[in-house]
Parts: sequence; structure tokens; C-alpha cells
Amino acid sequence: MIPFEHYEQSAAWLCQRLGEFKPEILMILGSGLGDFGELVEEPVFVPYAEIPNFPQSTVQGHKGRFVFGRLAGKRVAVMQGRVHLYEGCGLEKAVYGVRVLKLLGAETLIVTNAGGAVNRDYRPGQIMLISDHLLLFPMSPLTGPNEERFGPRFPDMSAAYSPALRELARQAAAETGVHLNEGVYMYFPGPQFETPAEIRAARSLGADAAGMSTVPEVIAARHCGMRVLGFSLATNMAAGILDQPLSHKEVMETGEAAKYDFSRLMRKVLEKL
Repeated sequence: MIPFEHYEQSAAWLCQRLGEFKPEILMILGSGLGDFGELVEEPVFVPYAEIPNFPQSTVQGHKGRFVFGRLAGKRVAVMQGRVHLYEGCGLEKAVYGVRVLKLLGAETLIVTNAGGAVNRDYRPGQIMLISDHLLLFPMSPLTGPNEERFGPRFPDMSAAYSPALRELARQAAAETGVHLNEGVYMYFPGPQFETPAEIRAARSLGADAAGMSTVPEVIAARHCGMRVLGFSLATNMAAGILDQPLSHKEVMETGEAAKYDFSRLMRKVLEKL
């Protein structure tokens, strides 16, 4: 278990680095979506490597840094890159940034990812508003002794993705003309892509998209009382839907192609918060 003092040390270092700036919204950007962080006004870039105790992101396409500043009139902390369970760090480290930003005062998490489309009606490049998630593996970032200073032993997950924020996202999509699907995201630990059989099982359970991130961060955010809004960019059709292999290169290329719609939608969402 990570000592609470480690989170405090990271938060204290960031407080000293940022001065009077207090982020109200944390945004986590998934694979291929990191360029959105370059839109932040008056940015302060802080590599994870400089922050005491902070875990490092090792995945290609993840810059591994925070961007602090203002966007659409809101004080934001943008994570350009995240840490995944498959990097060998453990789930507590995968959610470390969420907990540190909670200590800094952030009350809302906007989490994004690159996922595989399980729903056959979806197409690569489309964005899905996450309404709920599936976690069937015996793992949680809350495993072990509970840290009461973050939240209760048994946090409620019946509305993990804020209904009010989801309605706001629907309005933002309508106003920008960005096509927005809405559905259930299923978490797989990776790093291997899912098998066709796993995707068939996910579909039978009601999943519309699948990926290797997001759910641990959402659990940690809800545990410590943050509001959550989640989006999954369909960067490919999931395994077995098309007769072709999956690759991280395709994920990055689709993210690049979709960044204009993604940026318009995210900016409008921030304006409405």
C-alpha cells in the first residue's frame, strides 16, 4: 500500500511549483489524444519524472507530463499520458495522479481513452460517451487497507459516470455537431489486445467498447468523491469484427485523424462545466 504521506509529498511539491494556481478539473488523455493538452492557455508543463514519488508512463504516444493552465475559462490539470496496470506498476500507481490532484483541490475528472469498438454499429474515429463500465477481473485500486482520508471502504458505483455531466456532454455534442455514441466500456488489463472470443463475451455482456485503462481511475475518483465524465475514442473495430490484425500504430493514426472533433467536443464540454 502506498503511504498517504507519498501523496502528500507529491501534492506539496506541485503546490510549491504552481503557486496560487489551483486546478478544478483533471483531464486524463488517452493514446493518440495527448495533443489536446497543447491547447491549454498560459501552460505550465511538469514532467512526471520531476514530481516526488510520481509513477512514470512508458507507453509510446504518452508524453508523461502534466499541463496546468486555463482552457475554456476553467483551471485544468491535463495528464498527457497515464500509467497502466500492464506496465508493471500495480493499480495503486495507475491511479496515483487522480489522488494527488484530489489533494490539490480538483473535484471533477474527465477521463478519455482509445478503445476498440465492440458494438458493430460503431466506426473507427467515433467518440463514445461512457455510461457505465464492466470490470470482471479480480482487481481494484482499492484492494488492501482502506485509506479513509480518501474515501469509504465500500464506495457506491451505481452512478460512476455522473448523469448530470453526461447530459451536459450530449448537449455539447449537439451544439458542435460531433457524432457521439453512448455505451458501456469494458476494462481488460492488457497489454495484449483482446481475443475474438473475449470480444464476443464482452458484447454478450452488454459492452460497446473495450480497452486497457480508465476504469481504475474512475474507481479511485469516485472513492474520493470526484464527479466523473468519460469518453472512449473508437480507434479500431475490436478483435474478430474485421478480418485484420490489431496494432498500436492504428490506434495512434486514428487518434490523430479524430483530434479535431475530439478537441471541439472537449472544449465545449469545458465551457459548460
